[in-house]
Amino acid sequence: MIPYPDINPEIVRIGPLSVRWYGLMYLIGFALSYLLVRYQIKKKGLNFGKDFVESLYSYIILGLLIGARLGYVIFYNPVYYFYRPLEIFAIWHGGLSFHGGLIGSIIAGLLFCRKYRFEFWQVSDLVIITAPVGLGLGRLGNFINSELYGRITDVPWAMVFPSGGSLPRHPSQLYEFFLEGILLFAVLWILKDRGFRSGILSSIFIILYGSFRFFVEFFREPDLHIGFILGIFTMGQILSLLMIFAGAGILYIRKKS
Repeated sequence: MIPYPDINPEIVRIGPLSVRWYGLMYLIGFALSYLLVRYQIKKKGLNFGKDFVESLYSYIILGLLIGARLGYVIFYNPVYYFYRPLEIFAIWHGGLSFHGGLIGSIIAGLLFCRKYRFEFWQVSDLVIITAPVGLGLGRLGNFINSELYGRITDVPWAMVFPSGGSLPRHPSQLYEFFLEGILLFAVLWILKDRGFRSGILSSIFIILYGSFRFFVEFFREPDLHIGFILGIFTMGQILSLLMIFAGAGILYIRKKS
């Protein structure tokens, strides 16, 4: 067993306000994504206009936050929020869904491209390559927060999480950090200059993320208020399977178009 590092989730506190590692990870993720998109545009010599990236990210960030919150409400706890609708706005109580955030980002991207007349799949491919950076950093934030930990196990690298009881568990956040962050980014970054038709990279991201998340969910503790679906699957796995099917459909359509 490996000792859990027990890092203070708060970097600094000033009165009632605090700066937390989790929030900082996402800010760094957005910043790196922004810079990597600008780098790609410059390298490819694309002429999107002076304020293209800034305007695009204002749409994407808003869509991601709204989608992530509503996704959690709808997918993970609809009954609770049906009787407590004002709690939907209490995002400081926690509760965000990656799958909802992805849907929100896609809708925001579609609205942006429609308004400013850009080709959606070309823009999507530029951004989606950078998404694993934020995903990986977010999982590190989950690890520091001692949340979304894994199932009880006796593997040599198991850890006892402060919020997970006294038994050792899989550090599933680190599995996701490696697969959804480092590995997925490396694959997409290598493939980005292969001259694929627009939309192919986006479909590869959707398929690979769905596959990695489906796999890791076998080691991750399911949500207590949901448990297992059909006896063996988690809600995250159901949503990830839908992602894989959607990604395969997009891949087929983009290859045929």
